[in-house]
Order: sequence, then C-alpha cells, then structure tokens
Amino acid sequence: QLVESGGGLVQAGGSLRLSCAASGRTFSGYAMGWFRQAPGKEREFVASISASGRYTHYAGDVKDRFTISRDNFKNTVYLQMNSLKPEDAAVYYCAGGHVTYSSPRSNDYTSWGQGTQVTVSS
Repeated sequence: QLVESGGGLVQAGGSLRLSCAASGRTFSGYAMGWFRQAPGKEREFVASISASGRYTHYAGDVKDRFTISRDNFKNTVYLQMNSLKPEDAAVYYCAGGHVTYSSPRSNDYTSWGQGTQVTVSS
C-alpha cells in the first residue's frame, strides 16, 4: 500500500515536498517512482529511484528543480519540488516498482497510490 501526502497550493516559484509511505512488502527491494497527471492529459513520468537509492532518473522538464529520495528505514520516498511552475500542477502519484532499477516506464510499476493534488498559482 502506498499513501502520498504533502500536496497543496503553492505560488509559482515556491516549493513543496511530497512523501509516500509504503507498507505491505519489502520496500528496500524495489524501485520507486513519481508520476503525475494533469486534467485532460495522460499520466506522465516525473522521477524514479532505484531500490538502493543510488540511481535516479528525471523527466526533462523537472530535472534540476525536483529531487527524488528515499529512506529505506522509514519505508518512505520523497519528491522535493522547487521553483514550481503553473505547468507542474497535477495529481502526483507514487508508484512501487517490480524492478530494482530506476525506471521511467509505468509498466515497471505495479503498486500505485491514490494521488495527491499539487496546485501552482501564477
């Protein structure tokens, strides 16, 4: 089970930190990812992290602004979002992979959270 938190309303240029608490399986054995879906758009990859936390991947438009991290002792993955833009507004989903490597492919993820809303005002 994955439970996201930390979403909300922020002004453009501001920051938010999303958290995703995992339970039900060995958290440290699997990659984790963040995806987002804006109204009228398909779900898209945002960031991913390998099981060890050593490797990460980012979508081009969030690289250098967002940082994914994980705490395998707390069974939690984070997404630090800085310099937020109105186009970052979306429902953000945490995803648990069935692979160990960091992956941008949604097919590599089998567990999904309920999503947390991020709204960015201009």
